[in-house]
Amino acid sequence: MPNKITQLFNIKYPIIQAGMIWNSGWRLASAASNSGILGLIGAGSMYPDVLREHIQKCKQATNKPFGVNVPMLYPNIEEIMNIIVEEGVKIVFTSAGNPKTWTKWLQEKGITVVHVVSSVKFALKAQDAGVDAVVAEGFEAGGHNGRDETTTLTLIPMVREQLQTPLIAAGGIATGKAMLACMVLGADGVQVGSRFVASTESSAHQAFKQVVVDAKEGDTQLTLKELAPVRLIKNKFYQQVEDLYKTGPTPEQLKELLGRARAKKGMFEGDLEEGELEIGQIAGLIHDIKPVAEIVKDMVEEFEEAKNGVINL
Repeated sequence: MPNKITQLFNIKYPIIQAGMIWNSGWRLASAASNSGILGLIGAGSMYPDVLREHIQKCKQATNKPFGVNVPMLYPNIEEIMNIIVEEGVKIVFTSAGNPKTWTKWLQEKGITVVHVVSSVKFALKAQDAGVDAVVAEGFEAGGHNGRDETTTLTLIPMVREQLQTPLIAAGGIATGKAMLACMVLGADGVQVGSRFVASTESSAHQAFKQVVVDAKEGDTQLTLKELAPVRLIKNKFYQQVEDLYKTGPTPEQLKELLGRARAKKGMFEGDLEEGELEIGQIAGLIHDIKPVAEIVKDMVEEFEEAKNGVINL
Protein backbone atom coordinates (compact mmCIF):
# COMPACT_ATOMS: atom_id res chain seq x y z
CA MET A 1 0.00 0.00 0.00
CA PRO A 2 2.86 2.42 -0.80
CA ASN A 3 2.14 6.16 -0.82
CA LYS A 4 3.46 9.44 0.64
CA ILE A 5 2.89 8.37 4.24
CA THR A 6 4.37 4.89 3.98
CA GLN A 7 7.41 6.40 2.28
CA LEU A 8 7.73 9.23 4.81
CA PHE A 9 7.79 6.86 7.78
CA ASN A 10 9.12 3.72 6.06
CA ILE A 11 6.08 1.64 7.10
CA LYS A 12 3.96 -0.95 5.29
CA TYR A 13 0.49 0.57 5.77
CA PRO A 14 -0.47 4.30 5.93
CA ILE A 15 -1.87 3.98 9.45
CA ILE A 16 -0.61 5.73 12.59
CA GLN A 17 -1.45 4.54 16.10
CA ALA A 18 -2.19 7.75 17.97
CA GLY A 19 -0.01 8.76 20.91
CA MET A 20 -2.66 8.97 23.64
CA ILE A 21 -2.07 9.85 27.27
CA TRP A 22 -2.27 6.89 29.69
CA ASN A 23 -2.88 4.49 26.80
CA SER A 24 0.16 4.59 24.54
CA GLY A 25 3.16 3.12 26.29
CA TRP A 26 6.01 1.16 24.73
CA ARG A 27 4.00 -2.07 24.51
CA LEU A 28 1.31 -0.50 22.32
CA ALA A 29 3.77 1.50 20.21
CA SER A 30 6.07 -1.46 19.53
CA ALA A 31 3.15 -3.79 18.75
CA ALA A 32 1.79 -1.23 16.30
CA SER A 33 5.15 -0.80 14.58
CA ASN A 34 5.67 -4.57 14.43
CA SER A 35 2.27 -4.80 12.68
CA GLY A 36 3.42 -2.63 9.78
CA ILE A 37 2.03 0.73 10.91
CA LEU A 38 3.61 3.61 12.83
CA GLY A 39 3.46 3.26 16.60
CA LEU A 40 3.59 6.34 18.82
CA ILE A 41 4.50 6.64 22.49
CA GLY A 42 2.28 9.20 24.22
CA ALA A 43 4.64 11.50 26.12
CA GLY A 44 1.84 13.63 27.56
CA SER A 45 1.34 11.32 30.55
CA MET A 46 5.03 10.69 31.25
CA TYR A 47 7.66 12.39 33.37
CA PRO A 48 10.92 12.77 31.42
CA ASP A 49 12.63 9.77 33.05
CA VAL A 50 9.57 7.61 32.40
CA LEU A 51 9.54 8.68 28.75
CA ARG A 52 13.20 7.72 28.40
CA GLU A 53 12.44 4.28 29.84
CA HIS A 54 9.55 3.76 27.41
CA ILE A 55 11.67 4.80 24.42
CA GLN A 56 14.43 2.42 25.44
CA LYS A 57 12.01 -0.48 25.93
CA CYS A 58 10.33 0.28 22.61
CA LYS A 59 13.70 0.14 20.83
CA GLN A 60 14.29 -3.28 22.37
CA ALA A 61 10.82 -4.53 21.36
CA THR A 62 10.87 -3.46 17.69
CA ASN A 63 13.37 -2.77 14.94
CA LYS A 64 10.70 -0.91 12.98
CA PRO A 65 10.14 2.88 12.95
CA PHE A 66 8.22 4.38 15.87
CA GLY A 67 7.71 7.91 17.15
CA VAL A 68 6.75 10.02 20.15
CA ASN A 69 3.70 12.28 20.46
CA VAL A 70 4.48 15.46 22.40
CA PRO A 71 1.68 17.83 23.55
CA MET A 72 3.56 21.11 23.77
CA LEU A 73 1.41 22.54 26.56
CA TYR A 74 2.96 20.16 29.10
CA PRO A 75 5.82 21.18 31.42
CA ASN A 76 9.40 19.92 31.02
CA ILE A 77 9.07 20.32 27.25
CA GLU A 78 12.77 21.13 26.72
CA GLU A 79 13.87 18.13 28.75
CA ILE A 80 11.45 15.90 26.83
CA MET A 81 12.74 17.11 23.45
CA ASN A 82 16.34 16.58 24.52
CA ILE A 83 15.57 13.02 25.64
CA ILE A 84 13.95 12.31 22.27
CA VAL A 85 17.12 13.47 20.51
CA GLU A 86 19.46 11.66 22.91
CA GLU A 87 17.57 8.38 22.47
CA GLY A 88 17.66 8.60 18.69
CA VAL A 89 13.91 8.84 18.04
CA LYS A 90 13.42 9.79 14.39
CA ILE A 91 9.73 10.76 14.32
CA VAL A 92 7.90 13.30 16.51
CA PHE A 93 4.22 14.26 16.42
CA THR A 94 3.59 17.61 18.11
CA SER A 95 0.24 19.00 19.23
CA ALA A 96 -1.37 21.65 21.42
CA GLY A 97 1.04 24.45 20.63
CA ASN A 98 2.78 26.51 17.96
CA PRO A 99 4.54 24.23 15.46
CA LYS A 100 7.15 26.90 14.77
CA THR A 101 8.53 26.46 18.27
CA TRP A 102 10.18 23.08 17.73
CA THR A 103 9.84 21.99 14.10
CA LYS A 104 13.10 23.37 12.69
CA TRP A 105 15.05 22.46 15.83
CA LEU A 106 13.92 18.84 15.53
CA GLN A 107 14.41 18.66 11.76
CA GLU A 108 17.97 19.96 12.09
CA LYS A 109 18.61 16.85 14.19
CA GLY A 110 17.27 14.53 11.48
CA ILE A 111 13.82 14.09 12.96
CA THR A 112 10.62 13.94 10.89
CA VAL A 113 8.01 16.29 12.37
CA VAL A 114 4.22 16.00 12.13
CA HIS A 115 1.79 18.44 13.74
CA VAL A 116 -1.80 17.74 14.82
CA VAL A 117 -4.47 20.37 14.04
CA SER A 118 -8.26 20.73 14.11
CA SER A 119 -8.83 23.38 11.45
CA VAL A 120 -7.74 24.62 8.03
CA LYS A 121 -6.24 27.71 9.65
CA PHE A 122 -3.91 25.73 11.87
CA ALA A 123 -3.10 23.23 9.10
CA LEU A 124 -1.78 26.11 7.01
CA LYS A 125 0.20 27.44 9.98
CA ALA A 126 1.77 24.01 10.40
CA GLN A 127 2.63 23.91 6.70
CA ASP A 128 4.19 27.37 6.96
CA ALA A 129 6.26 26.10 9.90
CA GLY A 130 7.72 23.49 7.54
CA VAL A 131 6.34 20.30 9.09
CA ASP A 132 6.74 17.08 7.13
CA ALA A 133 3.07 16.13 7.45
CA VAL A 134 -0.14 17.34 9.09
CA VAL A 135 -2.72 15.38 11.07
CA ALA A 136 -6.17 16.96 10.68
CA GLU A 137 -8.42 15.73 13.47
CA GLY A 138 -12.20 16.00 13.42
CA PHE A 139 -14.19 16.65 16.58
CA GLU A 140 -15.38 13.03 16.74
CA ALA A 141 -11.97 12.26 18.22
CA GLY A 142 -11.40 11.40 21.86
CA GLY A 143 -9.26 13.38 24.25
CA HIS A 144 -8.45 17.04 23.65
CA ASN A 145 -10.12 18.45 20.62
CA GLY A 146 -10.87 21.50 18.49
CA ARG A 147 -13.32 24.18 19.59
CA ASP A 148 -15.01 24.51 16.19
CA GLU A 149 -16.59 21.04 16.20
CA THR A 150 -15.68 20.44 12.57
CA THR A 151 -16.28 16.81 11.68
CA THR A 152 -13.65 14.68 9.96
CA LEU A 153 -15.85 14.23 6.90
CA THR A 154 -15.91 18.01 6.48
CA LEU A 155 -12.42 18.88 7.71
CA ILE A 156 -10.36 16.57 5.49
CA PRO A 157 -11.53 17.86 2.08
CA MET A 158 -11.34 21.47 3.29
CA VAL A 159 -7.76 21.00 4.46
CA ARG A 160 -6.84 19.03 1.35
CA GLU A 161 -8.12 21.85 -0.84
CA GLN A 162 -5.47 24.23 0.54
CA LEU A 163 -2.66 22.02 1.79
CA GLN A 164 0.30 20.73 -0.23
CA THR A 165 1.90 18.90 2.71
CA PRO A 166 1.08 15.18 3.21
CA LEU A 167 -2.19 14.87 5.10
CA ILE A 168 -3.22 12.34 7.74
CA ALA A 169 -6.88 12.11 8.78
CA ALA A 170 -7.92 11.50 12.39
CA GLY A 171 -11.15 11.42 14.35
CA GLY A 172 -13.77 8.66 14.18
CA ILE A 173 -11.59 6.18 12.30
CA ALA A 174 -11.58 2.59 13.54
CA THR A 175 -12.31 0.52 10.44
CA GLY A 176 -10.95 -0.11 6.98
CA LYS A 177 -14.05 1.46 5.46
CA ALA A 178 -13.50 4.68 7.38
CA MET A 179 -9.87 4.65 6.30
CA LEU A 180 -10.92 4.33 2.66
CA ALA A 181 -13.48 7.14 3.03
CA CYS A 182 -10.84 9.50 4.45
CA MET A 183 -8.39 8.68 1.67
CA VAL A 184 -11.06 9.22 -0.98
CA LEU A 185 -11.61 12.66 0.59
CA GLY A 186 -7.94 13.50 0.18
CA ALA A 187 -6.02 12.05 3.12
CA ASP A 188 -2.76 10.22 2.44
CA GLY A 189 -3.13 8.13 5.58
CA VAL A 190 -5.06 7.86 8.85
CA GLN A 191 -4.36 8.15 12.55
CA VAL A 192 -6.31 5.78 14.80
CA GLY A 193 -6.73 6.27 18.53
CA SER A 194 -9.83 4.86 20.22
CA ARG A 195 -9.66 1.48 18.48
CA PHE A 196 -6.17 0.94 19.93
CA VAL A 197 -7.31 1.90 23.43
CA ALA A 198 -9.32 -1.33 23.35
CA SER A 199 -6.28 -3.45 22.51
CA THR A 200 -4.43 -6.03 24.55
CA GLU A 201 -1.25 -3.95 24.51
CA SER A 202 -2.81 -0.63 25.52
CA SER A 203 -1.63 0.61 28.92
CA ALA A 204 -5.17 1.65 29.82
CA HIS A 205 -6.80 -0.01 32.82
CA GLN A 206 -8.84 -3.09 31.93
CA ALA A 207 -11.95 -1.50 33.44
CA PHE A 208 -11.60 1.51 31.14
CA LYS A 209 -11.10 -0.75 28.12
CA GLN A 210 -14.33 -2.53 29.00
CA VAL A 211 -16.21 0.77 29.31
CA VAL A 212 -15.04 1.63 25.80
CA VAL A 213 -16.30 -1.70 24.48
CA ASP A 214 -19.64 -1.22 26.26
CA ALA A 215 -20.11 2.37 25.04
CA LYS A 216 -23.04 3.15 22.78
CA GLU A 217 -23.95 6.04 20.50
CA GLY A 218 -24.37 9.21 22.55
CA ASP A 219 -22.27 8.03 25.50
CA THR A 220 -19.55 10.65 24.90
CA GLN A 221 -19.66 14.44 24.90
CA LEU A 222 -17.26 17.29 24.11
CA THR A 223 -16.96 19.57 27.14
CA LEU A 224 -14.69 21.94 29.11
CA LYS A 225 -14.19 24.22 26.11
CA GLU A 226 -13.18 27.11 28.37
CA LEU A 227 -10.08 25.14 29.42
CA ALA A 228 -9.14 22.70 26.67
CA PRO A 229 -12.01 20.94 24.87
CA VAL A 230 -12.09 17.24 25.72
CA ARG A 231 -14.41 14.39 24.70
CA LEU A 232 -15.46 12.32 27.69
CA ILE A 233 -17.56 9.27 28.45
CA LYS A 234 -20.54 10.34 30.53
CA ASN A 235 -19.91 9.24 34.11
CA LYS A 236 -20.19 10.75 37.60
CA PHE A 237 -17.36 13.22 36.98
CA TYR A 238 -18.88 14.30 33.66
CA GLN A 239 -22.21 14.89 35.42
CA GLN A 240 -20.44 17.02 38.03
CA VAL A 241 -19.07 19.14 35.17
CA GLU A 242 -22.55 19.49 33.66
CA ASP A 243 -24.06 20.45 37.02
CA LEU A 244 -21.38 23.11 37.51
CA TYR A 245 -22.12 24.55 34.05
CA LYS A 246 -25.70 25.23 35.17
CA THR A 247 -24.29 27.81 37.63
CA GLY A 248 -22.37 29.78 34.97
CA PRO A 249 -18.91 28.89 36.32
CA THR A 250 -15.69 30.79 35.78
CA PRO A 251 -12.71 29.00 34.20
CA GLU A 252 -11.13 28.98 37.68
CA GLN A 253 -14.12 27.08 39.09
CA LEU A 254 -13.90 24.55 36.25
CA LYS A 255 -10.18 24.11 36.95
CA GLU A 256 -10.91 23.56 40.63
CA LEU A 257 -13.41 20.79 39.82
CA LEU A 258 -11.05 19.21 37.30
CA GLY A 259 -8.22 19.18 39.81
CA ARG A 260 -5.11 17.14 39.08
CA ALA A 261 -4.61 13.66 37.62
CA ARG A 262 -8.27 13.13 36.64
CA ALA A 263 -7.25 11.43 33.40
CA LYS A 264 -4.77 9.16 35.17
CA LYS A 265 -7.40 8.27 37.76
CA GLY A 266 -9.89 7.26 35.10
CA MET A 267 -7.97 5.73 32.21
CA PHE A 268 -4.89 4.35 33.97
CA GLU A 269 -6.16 3.53 37.45
CA GLY A 270 -9.68 2.50 36.43
CA ASP A 271 -11.78 4.83 38.58
CA LEU A 272 -14.86 4.84 36.36
CA GLU A 273 -16.84 7.30 38.49
CA GLU A 274 -14.44 10.07 39.54
CA GLY A 275 -11.96 9.70 36.67
CA GLU A 276 -11.77 11.53 33.34
CA LEU A 277 -12.59 8.93 30.65
CA GLU A 278 -11.42 10.23 27.27
CA ILE A 279 -12.56 8.37 24.15
CA GLY A 280 -13.91 9.12 20.69
CA GLN A 281 -17.45 8.84 19.37
CA ILE A 282 -16.36 5.76 17.43
CA ALA A 283 -16.36 3.81 20.72
CA GLY A 284 -19.93 2.85 19.84
CA LEU A 285 -18.50 0.77 16.99
CA ILE A 286 -15.79 -0.95 19.08
CA HIS A 287 -17.04 -4.29 20.40
CA ASP A 288 -13.99 -6.20 21.58
CA ILE A 289 -10.50 -6.04 23.05
CA LYS A 290 -7.89 -7.79 20.95
CA PRO A 291 -4.21 -7.69 19.99
CA VAL A 292 -2.93 -4.81 17.88
CA ALA A 293 -1.83 -7.20 15.12
CA GLU A 294 -5.43 -8.42 14.70
CA ILE A 295 -6.81 -4.87 14.69
CA VAL A 296 -4.39 -3.85 11.93
CA LYS A 297 -5.05 -7.02 9.94
CA ASP A 298 -8.82 -6.46 10.12
CA MET A 299 -8.50 -2.80 9.07
CA VAL A 300 -6.26 -3.55 6.10
CA GLU A 301 -8.43 -6.43 4.89
CA GLU A 302 -11.60 -4.35 5.20
CA PHE A 303 -9.91 -1.44 3.42
CA GLU A 304 -8.97 -3.64 0.45
CA GLU A 305 -12.39 -5.26 0.33
CA ALA A 306 -14.15 -1.90 0.46
CA LYS A 307 -11.85 -0.44 -2.19
CA ASN A 308 -12.56 -3.32 -4.52
CA GLY A 309 -16.28 -2.95 -3.86
CA VAL A 310 -16.17 0.71 -4.84
CA ILE A 311 -14.30 -0.12 -8.04
CA ASN A 312 -17.04 -2.61 -8.93
CA LEU A 313 -19.93 -0.16 -8.38
